[in-house]
Amino acid sequence: MKTISTSIPDVLLFEPKIFGDERGFFYESFNANAFEKATGIKTSFVQDNHSKSAKNVLRGLHYQTEYVQGKLARVTQGEVFDVAVDLRRSSPTFGKWVGQKLSSENKRIIWIPPGFAHGFLVLSETAEFLYKTTDFYSPAHEQVLKWDDPSVGIAWPLNTTPALSVKDSAGLTLQEALAFE
Repeated sequence: MKTISTSIPDVLLFEPKIFGDERGFFYESFNANAFEKATGIKTSFVQDNHSKSAKNVLRGLHYQTEYVQGKLARVTQGEVFDVAVDLRRSSPTFGKWVGQKLSSENKRIIWIPPGFAHGFLVLSETAEFLYKTTDFYSPAHEQVLKWDDPSVGIAWPLNTTPALSVKDSAGLTLQEALAFE
């Protein structure tokens, strides 16, 4: 598996080795030894999540203030623009974001460490998004960073207003949001 650095050093992209022929393809989407070697982190993933969304649906930017989650995400159908925002006040990249296209075609996998807000925008007609988490979902501790906060300045590839949930519409700005030390 090839590891690709992003503009935020703790957020990594993985490009799996694809084995394919006329019958289809095979690839290893996760290997604990390879993950630890690439990240320096020995972790256990405790929950797998799977969503399907329509074009222009924007989910996020989500994070938890307790039971803080690292996420390992990929797309199995369609294409999304995936975004991570650093919410660690002690980090030199606090308030910065990184965005990557993930798709069923490129089969890229992104590692978003604990301490980041995460979200994605569906670019294809539909997309199926899968991600592993390092801690369990805790609705009581979930927070939403405003997807269009000008102080963060995410360059979403949009030409219309995205479809948002009520929760995501009520996100807080970086200045209002609870962040990590």
